[in-house]
Amino acid sequence: MAIARKIMLIRHAEKPEGAVQGVDANGNEGKEFLTVQGWQRAGALARFFAPASAQFQRPGIEQPQFLFASGPMSKKQKQAGTGSKSYRPEQTITPLSQLLGSTVSLNLNFVEGEEEQVAAAATACAGVVLIAWQHEDIPTIADAILGKTGVVPSKWPGDRFDVVWVFDLQEGEYAFSQVPEMLLAGDLPSVIT
Repeated sequence: MAIARKIMLIRHAEKPEGAVQGVDANGNEGKEFLTVQGWQRAGALARFFAPASAQFQRPGIEQPQFLFASGPMSKKQKQAGTGSKSYRPEQTITPLSQLLGSTVSLNLNFVEGEEEQVAAAATACAGVVLIAWQHEDIPTIADAILGKTGVVPSKWPGDRFDVVWVFDLQEGEYAFSQVPEMLLAGDLPSVIT
């Protein structure tokens, strides 16, 4: 059975708040889309995870072969009142997916509420995995990867878009670390506690 040697977990990029609107790739406004700053982060993340020089900006980061992002809510989920109508996780990794092209596998089949399933699918990949998700549920994915060890923070702060949670396979178990992105003005050098 294949097992991922590294799983990297990020929150989707910046979302609309207050008077700031989100936009899709065609400029259509909507609260379910990234903000302009979010699109800037998404673009910066493409070269963060796939640098042109093969020289990564931050230790612990690698180019993924597998991408996962929570997909928007389906009609069935909407009727059931589950899932998320956000396109932000997908939009966050779209520039990276486009940059890597056919060298990367993109999976948008999992939705909010399927955190344990996406963790299982990610750990079953042979190689390096990147997951983009809603911040409220990132600790659930982390717990599914590590087991409920209490090693990862129990909450992802609502104001942090600038950290990568990294899980490295070491002697059959995953070790947890955090990498501050430091990509945009205002990004913090600290990790989530």
